[in-house]
Formats: sequence, structure tokens, C-alpha cells
Amino acid sequence: MDNLTLLVAFTAGLLSFFSPCVFPLIPAYIATLTGSAVKDGKVNVQKRIVFIRSISFILGFSIVFIMLGASASFVGQLFMDNRLLIEKISGLLIIIFGLQMAGLLKIKMLMREKRVEVENRKTGLWNSLLIGMAFAFGWTPCVGIALSSILLLAASVDTMTNGLLMLTVYSLGLGIPFLVVSFIVTYSLKAVKNINRILPKLSIINGALLIILGLLLFTGQFQRLSGWLAQFTYI
Repeated sequence: MDNLTLLVAFTAGLLSFFSPCVFPLIPAYIATLTGSAVKDGKVNVQKRIVFIRSISFILGFSIVFIMLGASASFVGQLFMDNRLLIEKISGLLIIIFGLQMAGLLKIKMLMREKRVEVENRKTGLWNSLLIGMAFAFGWTPCVGIALSSILLLAASVDTMTNGLLMLTVYSLGLGIPFLVVSFIVTYSLKAVKNINRILPKLSIINGALLIILGLLLFTGQFQRLSGWLAQFTYI
């Protein structure tokens, strides 16, 4: 798989993390995972617990996302004879997702939230894993838009292995900043509050990136661009 596709997958993970539906809730997620409380402008919990629970949470949603990637790739393989048609349909849908994220469209179906509530208040390694899986199954619209774009792209790749790799990299794009911010909020919530102020602008940028990706895929230029960039990889 070419580096451009992996970069797109990782970027989609970052878009999901820095979305208005997810990023402002990070302190609440950390508090829930660790059974701690937000006090004195920070999440009061031991760093070791934050690391272990966050890794477990990341593994939870990664398992679900990778499974979705395998499913999308499998379906794509069934229609490989119509790969060009799949790319055009996928590109068109990604453009629509980008317009939605940028706020230029207001499609109600894409604005619905599908959250899974975890009633069990106990904390621990396995509970963090289950919460991560619940997060993935019940993603909010912002995560769904970026994730759906990557799943559409995964449906157009040539092997299921590449589809699995794409969603693994997507999970890293979502998981790495989650792990970093989970440590930051144990020191101060100020950084989170500062980033919250620019989230509306980030949504516009994220939407523009998806529109560009959709246009490249729809016009068939994505594969050409990937091939052109690949020549620099092997120099």
C-alpha cells in the first residue's frame, strides 16, 4: 500500500479526534475510564492508571474499526470488476461528507448521534476496553463522517490486508493524540480549552480536506497521485 493512502488514513483519524463531537469530551472520557474527578482545573489521577486505561480504551475502539475495515474491503472485493464505479461513488459520498463537516450541508441523517451508554460504573482494564468498543459502535456524527470516508476508500483497495492496514493506521491517528491529551489533562485543562475555541475553524479545514479527497477519488487522480509520489519513496 502506498504512503499517500496511509497518510490519508492517519489524517482521517486526527480529523475524528479534533472534532467538536469528540475533543471537548476528552476530560470526561478520562475521568470515566479512571474513576477520577475533574478538580482544580485538571483530572486528578495517577499517570500510570491513565496510561494503562487509555491504552485499553484505544485497543477497544481499534478492534471495532479494524473489523469494519475488513468488512468494507471484503465487500469491495466482491465488486472489484466495477472498481472504477466504486471509486466514483465513494468519491461523491466523501465530497458530501466534506460539505457536511464544513457546515455547507445540513443532512439530518448525518447529524444524528448514535451513542452507546455504558451503565457499568466500575473502572478497570477490561471495562476500559469495553468502553472503547462502545465508543466505536456508537460513534457520533463527526467521527462517523471521517471514518465512513476511510471505509469507502478501504472498499476500493485491491486486498483485504490493505483494508485492515488502513483502518489500523486510522485507529493510530485517533489513538495517539488521545493518549497524549490524556496525560495533558492530568496537569491542566487549559490546553483543551484553548483548542476548543478553534474547533469550528478546524471543522471547516477538515471538511475541505475531505472534499479534496473525494474529488481526487471521483476523478481517478488519487491513484495517479499515489503512483507519482511512490517514485520518491524508492529513491
